[in-house]
Order: sequence, then structure tokens, then C-alpha cells
Amino acid sequence: MFLAVAEERSFTRAAAKLGVSQSALSHSMRRLEAKMGLRLLARTTRSVAPTEAGERLIETLGPALEDLDAKIASLTELRDRPAGTVRITASAHAAHTLLWPVIDRLTAEYPDIQVELNVESGLTDIVAERFDAGVRLGERLEQDMVAVRIGPRLRMATVGAPAYFARRGKPEAPHDLAQHACINLRMVNGSVYAWEFEKDGRELKVKVQGQLVLNDVELIVAAAAAGRGVAHLVEDRAAPLLANGTLVRVLEDWCEPFDGYYLYYPSRRQPSPAFSLLLDALRYKG
Repeated sequence: MFLAVAEERSFTRAAAKLGVSQSALSHSMRRLEAKMGLRLLARTTRSVAPTEAGERLIETLGPALEDLDAKIASLTELRDRPAGTVRITASAHAAHTLLWPVIDRLTAEYPDIQVELNVESGLTDIVAERFDAGVRLGERLEQDMVAVRIGPRLRMATVGAPAYFARRGKPEAPHDLAQHACINLRMVNGSVYAWEFEKDGRELKVKVQGQLVLNDVELIVAAAAAGRGVAHLVEDRAAPLLANGTLVRVLEDWCEPFDGYYLYYPSRRQPSPAFSLLLDALRYKG
């Protein structure tokens, strides 16, 4: 309970997460502090934060509870059927294209396995947030993680509507984009994505300009299809509209394949049987 309050920085959110009443949670925290003779949580009208003593308790409790969870999960090996809960965080693109098809099949086949899939665009600290694993592109993996490839290499595609290129002409090289209306992507950290290109070992990052800055890829695809400008996105997001001619591709020779998605998890954590089953099902075999 203490860890939940410390992580959520809120009694209300922690109570909802734990499935208990807020009053019961507050009472438990007061009893814990009284028993230890220490103030563990600093409370204000707007938030809750660990005190110095609370932070030191978190440092002790976190690894100990993770180890305990792993040992309890390992007992499911004695069951006739795999069981347990697996928590994964991933981007929307990885979740829809790679994770969900496998999770859908696996949970239907093994009814005692529970999967929590958290979809978000930002980089999540899976240890601090107590996820079993996360999914990232290979180029963004941390060194102290075990990484397993779960998908093919990817390519970017620079696209626009035929009518737009009929009016404005087609760019022949990335620097020509300065003369075009480009549809920018606002990242979850607040920055605007710089378009990445590569050709013959030469890498370029181009900051483009245009009327539109969007934080949703589906809207970017729709805007490009409507002739509002040029977009730069993962190839498969535009594939259906490229196939039917709604969008056309430019600068294809500047869009070389790059490392795709990897599932990663802490090297010191012992995978549970349920996690190992999901990992084997996700492993890329191409």
C-alpha cells in the first residue's frame, strides 16, 4: 500500500489501483507510520510525496517485492496450466501491429494468464513503474536490459497526395523539403520530430516547416491524403493509401530500413512462466 501511494503521489489514485477505499488506505498509512515511529509521507492538499525516510524505505522495498513477486510467480510452474499476470508498456504502433495479435491468441489459449498492456508514446521506466517489460525500437534500448527482437526491420515513407505534388512538384532530395508544406509530428515530450533520412551511409535529420503540427499519426495520414502537405511516417501506416493511389511516395531512396521493435526487460529479473510463454510467442522468427 505504501509503495502504491508513493508511486501514484495520490491516495485517490492509489486506492483505485489497489481496489480499496481511500479511508482504509489512509488509516493503513497512519498505522504504518505509527508502528515505525517515522513520517513516511508528506501530505498536502494537492499531493502526497515520500519523505527522506519514505524514499529510503522505497529503495529497500522495491527490489525485495520484485524478488518476492518473481518467486511467487515461479510457483505457477507446478500448475497444470500456465498462469500469472504480465504487464507490458508499448507504443500504439507496436501494440496494434505486433503485440495485440499475439496477446489475443495467447489469452484465448491460456485462460489463467492475464495481460495488462499499457499503450503510451513516451519512454517509460519499466523498473520504477513495475512493468515486466517494455517495447522500444532497437536503437533506443538501454544497455542493462535483455532485449528480444519481436518484429521485422522498419522503413520510413515520405508521402503526399497526387494533387499536392501536381501543384508543388516532387522533392528530389531531403533539402528540397524546405520548399514544401510539411506536416509535423509533436512528440510526447513536447519536441517536434526531426525527419530522419539515410542514403549510402549518410544520415540526415531535417527540421521541416508547415501549417500543421499534429500529435496523432492517423490525423497526419488524413491531412496528407487531403492534400495538405507532405508527411513522413512509418511505411506500414501509409501502405493502404499508397496501394490505392490516395498517397504517392517520394524520396524513397533516402528511406533505408532500420532496426525494428524489441521487447526488453531487466537482466536481473527472473521471468515468470507466463512471461516466458508470451516472450516465446512474440519472438521474431523471420
